[in-house]
Amino acid sequence: MPPDVDRSRLEAGAAQLGLALTDAQIAALLDFAALLLRWNRVHNLTAIRSADELLTHHLLDALSLVRPLRDQLGDAAGDAVEVLDVGSGGGLPGIPLAIVCPHWRITLVDAVQKKAAFLTQAALELKLANVTVHHARVEQLRGSYRVITSRAFAALADFVGWTRHLLAADGFWLAMKARIDPAELQALPNDLSCSAVLPIDVPGLGEQRHLIRIEPT
Repeated sequence: MPPDVDRSRLEAGAAQLGLALTDAQIAALLDFAALLLRWNRVHNLTAIRSADELLTHHLLDALSLVRPLRDQLGDAAGDAVEVLDVGSGGGLPGIPLAIVCPHWRITLVDAVQKKAAFLTQAALELKLANVTVHHARVEQLRGSYRVITSRAFAALADFVGWTRHLLAADGFWLAMKARIDPAELQALPNDLSCSAVLPIDVPGLGEQRHLIRIEPT
């Protein structure tokens, strides 16, 4: 049995990210990590196997989205914001977002059945009433979302192209990327613009991370 994620390191990392998490939220994040490690041994949801790597490359990486997203939403951050997480895979960043921001309504979509099954099980075990899971291609999804996010999902032009019908009138995309590719930005449709590129320092990761905000011009 592999070791669990270290609680003290999770708490310290969350604090570095400016997040004041409750004991219940820390416990839920640890339960989620344990569930992901357990499922991963059988279903190969992620290439990451160790608890230490899961902490830095998945949990803290996903949590690094919270404060920038709150900042981008401004006064609306306290509302019941509809967030779509595309290509959710192992539930990142969607499940940590749902734990830390329970007033947001988080929709997770993945085209791979075993990943959608894991997401459904995670939402049930963690009692996340604010999470909806879809096993589908995102192009087939219907709805309206204030924020559409992804984590290393696809080229930016594909990401916005496949999800454009789902963006609310006042909405924006927020893509999590390891690095900035100027060619990707130049390939965006002419009626969309990259309005922000935010460097992110993930505690303990030691790798580049950026958030890219895209919206209609």
